[in-house]
Amino acid sequence: MSRIGKKVIIIPQGVIVDLQAQHILIKGPKGTLEREIHPNIAVEIKEGQIFVTRSSDTKMDRSLHGLTRALIANMVTGVTNGFTKVLELTGVGYKAQVQDKALVLQVGYTHPVLFPMPDGISVSAEVNKGVASQISNYQIKVSGIDREAVGAFADKVRKVRRRDPYKGKGVKYEGEIIRRKAGKALGKGVGK
Repeated sequence: MSRIGKKVIIIPQGVIVDLQAQHILIKGPKGTLEREIHPNIAVEIKEGQIFVTRSSDTKMDRSLHGLTRALIANMVTGVTNGFTKVLELTGVGYKAQVQDKALVLQVGYTHPVLFPMPDGISVSAEVNKGVASQISNYQIKVSGIDREAVGAFADKVRKVRRRDPYKGKGVKYEGEIIRRKAGKALGKGVGK
């Protein structure tokens, strides 16, 4: 039995779960999410709890069991608390700002990079306090109720200019550890 799949999901106060055949709809204070469930996975609601079971013990069903339970748990968490990813932008002349439902980044290219915000996602960009004035350091917060959409948008922003291991410029997740590398050392003219 899947360790994750057999865990029970507790439905918090103010959350409504509607299950019809293989379609689940979850409404909460922050919004509504819905998802289709694979036919080999069964979902039951009893006494304020959600139970996820599988029909057989095949490899496919075992993997879908834990996945389905995790997706439903993320839906419940999303409609109650929401999800947030924080990105850090560091570099001389690098800027981030939100304009007209889009995130605009200036990250060393000849043109600004524009990311239109998808529905259900909100983005804020602000300057970090207490950082040396020569290097611009911005904090970008991506938040929403759908964990997949928040993560996908944050990853798309991060890929525009990944953190450089030599100078430390670029975009990284908050708390992400980037191993710094030493640059080339000057030769001492050995053998001349």
